[in-house]
Amino acid sequence: MASSHSSSPVPQSNSSDAFFKKEVDATKRFHPVQSLPDVCPKEPTGNPNNLHDSPSLVVDQQRWTIYHSKVNLPAALNDPRLAKRESDFFTKTWGVDFVDTEVTPSFYLPQITKEHFASYQQEITPREKVHERCKNICTPKDSFDRTLLHTHDKSRTDLEQVPKIFMKPDFALEDSLTFNAVLPWSHFSTAGGKGNRDAASSKLLQEKLSHYLDIVEVNIAHQISLRSEAFFHAMTSQHELQDYLRKTSQAVKLLREKISKIDKVMCEGSLRVLRLSLTRNNCIKAYNKLKLMATVHQTQPTVQLLLSTSEYVGALDLIATTQEVLQQELQGIHSFRHLGSQLCELEKLIDKMMIAEFSTYARNDLNRPLEDDCQILEEERLVSLVFGLLKQRKLNFYEIYGDEMINTAKNIIKQCVVNTVSQIEEIDTEVVVKLADQMRMMNFPQWFDLLKNIFSKFTIFLKRVKATLNTIRSVVFLVLDKNQKTRDLEDTLQKNSAKESVVDSEVAYLTHEGMFISDAFGDGELPAGAADSASQRNTSPNSEPCSSDSVSEPECTTDSSSSKEHTSSSVTPGGVEMMISDDMKLTDLELVRLANNIQELLYNASDICHDRSVKFLMARAKDGFLEKLNSNEFVTLSRLMEGFILDTEQICGRKSMSLRGALQSQANRFVNRFHEERKTKLSLLLDNERWKQAEVPAEFQDLVDSVSDGRISLPEKKPTEGRKYTSFVPWDDVFGCFLSFRTVLLLIRIILEYCQCVDNIPSITTDMLTRLSDLLKYFNSRSCQLVLGAGALQVVGLKTITTKNLALSSRCLQLIVHYIPIIRAHFEARLQPKQFSMLRHFDHITKDYHDHIAEISAKLVAIMDSLFDKLLSKYEVKAPVPSACFRNICKQMAKMHEAIYDLLPEEQTQMLFLRINASYKLHLKRQLAHLNVVNDGGPLNGLVTSDVAFYTGNLQALKGLNNLDLNMAEIWEQKR
Repeated sequence: MASSHSSSPVPQSNSSDAFFKKEVDATKRFHPVQSLPDVCPKEPTGNPNNLHDSPSLVVDQQRWTIYHSKVNLPAALNDPRLAKRESDFFTKTWGVDFVDTEVTPSFYLPQITKEHFASYQQEITPREKVHERCKNICTPKDSFDRTLLHTHDKSRTDLEQVPKIFMKPDFALEDSLTFNAVLPWSHFSTAGGKGNRDAASSKLLQEKLSHYLDIVEVNIAHQISLRSEAFFHAMTSQHELQDYLRKTSQAVKLLREKISKIDKVMCEGSLRVLRLSLTRNNCIKAYNKLKLMATVHQTQPTVQLLLSTSEYVGALDLIATTQEVLQQELQGIHSFRHLGSQLCELEKLIDKMMIAEFSTYARNDLNRPLEDDCQILEEERLVSLVFGLLKQRKLNFYEIYGDEMINTAKNIIKQCVVNTVSQIEEIDTEVVVKLADQMRMMNFPQWFDLLKNIFSKFTIFLKRVKATLNTIRSVVFLVLDKNQKTRDLEDTLQKNSAKESVVDSEVAYLTHEGMFISDAFGDGELPAGAADSASQRNTSPNSEPCSSDSVSEPECTTDSSSSKEHTSSSVTPGGVEMMISDDMKLTDLELVRLANNIQELLYNASDICHDRSVKFLMARAKDGFLEKLNSNEFVTLSRLMEGFILDTEQICGRKSMSLRGALQSQANRFVNRFHEERKTKLSLLLDNERWKQAEVPAEFQDLVDSVSDGRISLPEKKPTEGRKYTSFVPWDDVFGCFLSFRTVLLLIRIILEYCQCVDNIPSITTDMLTRLSDLLKYFNSRSCQLVLGAGALQVVGLKTITTKNLALSSRCLQLIVHYIPIIRAHFEARLQPKQFSMLRHFDHITKDYHDHIAEISAKLVAIMDSLFDKLLSKYEVKAPVPSACFRNICKQMAKMHEAIYDLLPEEQTQMLFLRINASYKLHLKRQLAHLNVVNDGGPLNGLVTSDVAFYTGNLQALKGLNNLDLNMAEIWEQKR
């Protein structure tokens, strides 16, 4: 305990009352004082030898020492060696009362002296002496281990002198390499004068080997000496074991003699009875085996009889049962050694027969006359075939039906074409041999009737295929349901068997204890499982039968029933009852996959019909026949194809895209041709337009009336006798009447034809919208080129573009703009929500048309602006009043009003003349400034005022302009 403080540098007292201290080496007792780490690296550190001295005010006044390092406030305050001159550091901050004071001792801590440890020293000194004495007497614990370690190390060192070759497990001197390594004969030679040296070498080798032998023997003797006690103990145990075995042998001999006597007296008679009973049972089993062999021998004739009546399932069940009996109960019978292979070949033959018959059934079913009758052909036969194919795991039988569907679809089209061509007298089949060429000679009504007949045949064909495939799928689902029920039954049986095992264990326990079951259970308390077990025990093979037949029948039945499959009856949707056996070795995954494949086959049937229809259409479209159809014919064709597509989707439950894609392709071609025809027609109309007001026929008036009623469609033609033409298009009270030229009237009809096509063929809505927007843009740009661009002067031969032409063009553009929202709403109701972005085309078109109308208005203003510039530049303020210039201006203004008043609404006319009046005031103001005429009430001012009054009176006298605010005072305003 005290030795832990032996490293203290403080010298210990040698007096008797000092603590006992362990002797420590003088070199380890005191350590040189190490210098403390530098706390301020920027200042030099003090000498380590002077660390125990007090600081000197004279020497260390300017030098930094460790005593200048103040870590915290308590360290600074409790430093007894602090210089007095440094007390100002605290007093200047905390006051003069803050000075170093002496800390008074605590009243609660006593003064500790050496007398307090006297009792401890007296108690511990005797113990210390005893400890030292024991330490000198007892050998340290590790001394013995050290001796053993030394001995072990010595023996290891000696063994290391022996070469490693002697330590190898495969060491053998018979090996030449080993022998030469141990005895290097190359050093021994008898030739020349080397004899003495060879003798010395051999002697040295012998000594070396002897030395190795001594080392090994010493180590072996050492190991034996270490294990001598265990060896002698084993020898002693061996003698005791021999004594025990001798006694045991004598006891066994006596026991065998007693058992032999018991066997002769008690067992031989009973064993003879058991042996005879076993012989009897073996004879009964042999008899039953012979009966079973006789039954198996009749398998092949029975199978042939079943095959003659197409009972494939029964034949396969019989073969499977016979195979199981051969493998389990008749295995090794020499006379039946070839029956198994014969049954396998017969089973393969049945497989081929079923596949061939299913192919024949599919051909007969699909090639029946295509009438409205969609009944299944020989449903019982189909169900039997499907069950047999499933039993044999022929899961690809549906592919046979798929191949027959393809051939039947081809034959349907071919037969329809042949029947139709034979009824047309204009087609000479001897001259035109190919069916495709004969079909191309038909006109549209004949070809349309042919296509309609093909579609009707395909519809019946798909209904028949659906009925057959549904029956096949129902059989698959019956097997799947049977598998599920079988699994549930097995789970129930396992639970019941677990309960019966508990009862059997209880019965076995009672029997073992010597009790009767009737004693253990009261009347009515015997469990069902125990009763069954008891009854089975009562009918054990030892019981005496009344006759051989009575014994053989039940056992034969039992043997055969173990190999027969359990069957259950199920009814198909068609009312056919079938017996489903339990040996359908198909997993649920395989059955579900097969059902899905059969459903996919129905989808394929729809695709096949659509593909054949597409090929039929393409064959007719080779000469451009479909592209030459008019709108009504194409709409009729489109409706027929859409109806067939919807019928097939309803029958098969899935969309087929081939025919729909072909229809869309033909629709796109129709749209292109339709658009090009209308665009060409519109271009010709514009190029021949005289840009004059046209009379509105009665049919156009009906067209406008239908649109005003909210129906965007071409009206039915009505008799025009007695109906007069009008020179305007009445619309409503807001827009008044539209006066238009012939091209615009036809453009409106074309627009309604586009809308009518969208109603008839919804699939081309987006294409029609794009083409209609292109048509409206073309009309806008072309009319701008011909009117504003003066292209009509060269195209039509007009002498000039009059204001009336411009006003009429503007009014026609306004008429189209008025129709655009109605057209937009029509298309919006027929577009998908994701296609609404295409409606932005109408916004762009509306903006373009408004810009065009504004340009026409600007052109009309520009015409009058140039006239004002020309006339007012020559204006002179002089008599007579009104001047010739102002009379000419008023005359031109009257002509302008006369030209546009009947064409434009009154509001637009007023706005136009306000802009013209603004241009007039600008030019007049500029001319007055040039003539230095001001509003000073002088003569010149009076003449100008008279002319302006004349201009104002004439302008306001025009029809519809009497309330126009001309504000002529602006001509006298000066620029600021």
